Amino acid sequence: MSHSVCGEKVILIAHRGNIHGPNIEKENHPDYIDTALSLGYDVEVDVRGDITEGFYLGHDEKQYEVDPLWFFQRSARLWIHCKDLPSLHFFLKFDKSFNSFWHQEDYYTLTTKNFIWTYPGHILSEKSICVMPEYADEPYTLVTLQHCAGICTDYVEKYK
Repeated sequence: MSHSVCGEKVILIAHRGNIHGPNIEKENHPDYIDTALSLGYDVEVDVRGDITEGFYLGHDEKQYEVDPLWFFQRSARLWIHCKDLPSLHFFLKFDKSFNSFWHQEDYYTLTTKNFIWTYPGHILSEKSICVMPEYADEPYTLVTLQHCAGICTDYVEKYK
């Protein structure tokens, strides 16, 4: 879902389900993600695993096991950060049913739905998702943020 950032429509993405800032105890938990989705936000999730070993949400490790159906039921509004090769292979099989990607600290990464996942502080375009603008060395202006496709942040509520 897109929201208004000073009159312009951009996709607002709750980073790991966070809305009002980082919450390490809750982020990537399926219920926490569902809360952000119920408030109208898209959500970036960290995923590991495959169909035989199971799928897990969690940033640095496997934390919360989820059924593959969980992803399909939320596919329109999840931004799936594949944290390992098996998860990337799985989500790529479904062409553009999922918006998935893999990256480390690349300045730009293309998602399966052709958005440009843009590392903090780098030049944005109309296809960019501005990732964690709060970490940019020089703050983005509202004018700059109005012209990107979306914003992924732990503080997504402030952009509503």
